[in-house]
Amino acid sequence: MWAKRGKRPIITTIPRYEWLYLYGFVCPGSGQTYWLIMPTVNIKVFNLALAEFAKAQGLGPDRQIILIIDGAGWHTSDKVVVPSGLHFIFLPPYSPELQPVEKLWPLTNEGIANRSFKDLDELEQVQSQRCLALSQQSCLISG
Repeated sequence: MWAKRGKRPIITTIPRYEWLYLYGFVCPGSGQTYWLIMPTVNIKVFNLALAEFAKAQGLGPDRQIILIIDGAGWHTSDKVVVPSGLHFIFLPPYSPELQPVEKLWPLTNEGIANRSFKDLDELEQVQSQRCLALSQQSCLISG
């Protein structure tokens, strides 16, 4: 693109990709996983994910879970609604190796790497199948 010296060129682009976001929860000892495929990453959707996770796990006064999470803005906001029975432990900055769920991403990416999908529905279907398969192979994840 040509532009006059000292002038920033303005380019109109058309995005050629769309996104889905995989929310993952893992028990490092057992390898048990819980997955949600969501349309975006933000505080509102994170609150929905936490509520769904808490409901699926039966959390409340008689069942408690500690969730280890990083310091992402949508994790640390005052607008995050933490369901009853769920407790957060925040990791120190720049320490992804301490995050148990980080082990999941290479496993989930393996099923979709170097592939193209006609639309988000196809991607969601393939990713859902991959997550289901991984949920049935907890030995890959535990430890």
